[in-house]
Amino acid sequence: MDILSDVISAVRAGSPGGQRVEWRAPWRQDFPDLPGTAGFLVVLQGTCRLIEGSAAPVPLGPGDIVFSPHGNGYTMTDHAASSTTVTLCGGYELTPEWTHPLLRELPGTIHLPARLGHDSGLRSAVDILGAELGGSRLGAAALLPVALDLLLLYVLRAWFEGHPHDGTASGWAAALADPDISAALNAMHDDPAHPWTVQELADRARLSRATFSRRFGALTGQPPLTYLTWWRMTTAARLLLEPAASIEAVASRIGYTSEFAFSNAFKRHFRLAPGRYRHQVLTRRRTTAAG
Repeated sequence: MDILSDVISAVRAGSPGGQRVEWRAPWRQDFPDLPGTAGFLVVLQGTCRLIEGSAAPVPLGPGDIVFSPHGNGYTMTDHAASSTTVTLCGGYELTPEWTHPLLRELPGTIHLPARLGHDSGLRSAVDILGAELGGSRLGAAALLPVALDLLLLYVLRAWFEGHPHDGTASGWAAALADPDISAALNAMHDDPAHPWTVQELADRARLSRATFSRRFGALTGQPPLTYLTWWRMTTAARLLLEPAASIEAVASRIGYTSEFAFSNAFKRHFRLAPGRYRHQVLTRRRTTAAG
């Protein structure tokens, strides 16, 4: 696994949703703030404008993508005469306590221009999603979440790869672009159950212990083992929702040989014991689904 793949697997709760919408000018659509969600809009055909607060409108055309990683609201509008705009709209419900810090670092709204010929993978993801939302072919219900995950992965990849790699980037964009730090991050994500030490992680990064600790903290905002604990607890929270997962099995999968030690660590992190946490989250999801 790698960081972005793990973020995709952990970011959403429940089933993602999406639809293909045709707008006939003149039209205006206000998308409200929806905290606890991440949403996107892709322009397939025609033109429109993105409006955020008092900022100048941003013109959008075919292939342009608007991604709202924190559920921030915005407005889409088109006043052109006799024109039709076709969009793909979709989104995810998020589990806030699982949200990876690299997502929290993203701006409220991200606009990715089409850049024809620039990113064939992103265009292909849009094409796949558009085909599935545009009809009722067999298997669409199973393929739609995969297509949405694929689009989100390409959007995040395009965003992070679009940052300069000349040393001027900061935060998680710089951490993912740094081959030494990303090697240590991938090691933690590949095997969270391993009893990692700072020295072992520094060895993976091919840096001295002091240099590694300093650079890791400067880029990610936390010490290496603090991040490791956060990732273990986030992984455990996700595993606890698997129907057949016992607390003992979850503890073992993230590196705890004692269920008691795991329960104490989990309670410090989430302020709930593992069993109580599982009950609350599953009850909340059933209530949401029923409503």
